Amino acid sequence: MREENGIGKGLLIGFLTGAAVGSIVALLFAPKSGKELRQDIKNKSQELMDDAEQYLANAKDKASQLINEGKKKSEKLVADAKEKVDALLGEAEKILSEAKDKAGNVAEAGKVKIEKESERLKTAVKAGMDAYHSEKEA
Repeated sequence: MREENGIGKGLLIGFLTGAAVGSIVALLFAPKSGKELRQDIKNKSQELMDDAEQYLANAKDKASQLINEGKKKSEKLVADAKEKVDALLGEAEKILSEAKDKAGNVAEAGKVKIEKESERLKTAVKAGMDAYHSEKEA
């Protein structure tokens, strides 16, 4: 894109320079009085200044358009990225919640199993103690 702008800019500058030089040469070789020649030079220089101002105005408009397009594109990219991040965070929270639930279920199952084994052990110890006491008394 820069190359196209450089070519267009060079072409325009060459055209304006050629027009200015050609106008001056034509004026100098034309059979006119000094006053008429000066007036013609003044008119041509004003035309060239007007053309240059128009070119600058067009360039400023084009630059503004490009800047605005760039801003819009960057805002859209940021919004898209934010949506994706929010979606990923939601997924991560869901996975974390599921992991906590599973860990809680596993812990509860382990607790129940330990309590059952503890009761069984207590019963076995009590039976052993009772057997010991009954053997001791007998």
